[in-house]
Amino acid sequence: MTSLLESVRVPDTQLVRDITELVRDTESPLLFHHSSRVYYFGALAGVRRGLKFDPELLYAGAMFHDMGLTPAYSSPNERFEVDGANAARDFLKSRGISPSDLDVVWAAIALHTTPGIPEHMHPVVALVTAGVEMDVLGLTYAEYPDDEREAVVAAHPRTERFKEDIIQAFYDGIKHKPRTTFGNVKADVIADKEPLFIRGNFCRVIRESAW
Repeated sequence: MTSLLESVRVPDTQLVRDITELVRDTESPLLFHHSSRVYYFGALAGVRRGLKFDPELLYAGAMFHDMGLTPAYSSPNERFEVDGANAARDFLKSRGISPSDLDVVWAAIALHTTPGIPEHMHPVVALVTAGVEMDVLGLTYAEYPDDEREAVVAAHPRTERFKEDIIQAFYDGIKHKPRTTFGNVKADVIADKEPLFIRGNFCRVIRESAW
């Protein structure tokens, strides 16, 4: 851990150690390191924004947010976000976490691919999405100084082909249940009424990001 990240260091608690062990044993190194970076980028955003948040809950949300992409936690017909949220809730419940905190972590994971909503919710919900949007899409790239980005990536490296690797990981995790990918219905309405409307494209945003 570099001194630069000490203010947002991962809490040294039994709960965090148990989460780390489970996620490391379940996810690929690609997803494990991605999830770890989501924690750091989310926590750094929280400090910068002056938000009060429980680092254990943020860590749980960040580390479980892609568990639904893994065979061990992927259901036949739920969105992968819901699978990850359910996995986190079951795990935390078994550790005696309060129902209100379970709800926060569940929402943070379930909503992390739904832009425009998490930012108005509980800080943990907002910051999991902030971390994801930074690491995958680079939406707030310029808000993180070079030394912060470099410190996070030094602690949890990105693969050389991270953009293509993460797109492939998404595809591998959801290809067996394509109906769960039904998206923003408003885009369908606009496209139906405005022939020149150009839909946003998640993969294009990844490939064109500042990273």
